[in-house]
Amino acid sequence: MEPLVSLTIQNNQSVFKPGEELNCEYQIDAIAERRIQSIETSVMWYSVGKGDEDLGVHFFERRVASDHPESDLRELHRFKTLCPPSPLSYEGDILKIRWCIRVRVFQKSGKEVLFELPFRIGATKGHSSSEVTSSVRRIEAEKR
Repeated sequence: MEPLVSLTIQNNQSVFKPGEELNCEYQIDAIAERRIQSIETSVMWYSVGKGDEDLGVHFFERRVASDHPESDLRELHRFKTLCPPSPLSYEGDILKIRWCIRVRVFQKSGKEVLFELPFRIGATKGHSSSEVTSSVRRIEAEKR
């Protein structure tokens, strides 16, 4: 059974202004504590479209089981960061710039599972700032 991640933006919104605080929390379920080697959390952007695809990491945190022997990495964990001034989210015909919160669960078996929750920085055409994102994408990751 694959681990499950409950990942939430606590601000109850999916569109943020530059400089606004992004508050998040996640919890890991459906996996034994002893099977988790580490968890990486990042707030990042990536480009989609013609040409080379880029990405940038704005926030990064790595929690390793051996560094926290007294705690359970599966338990609820909160983090926050300020949204940067750029790049802003963009949904063009040729190029798209997208932001997401990514949680990667590394298992002691070498398997990795990746979860993403999209959000936007700045207004983009066709999207309301009051829209709330409630879905999490689970992405199949290759074994290391």
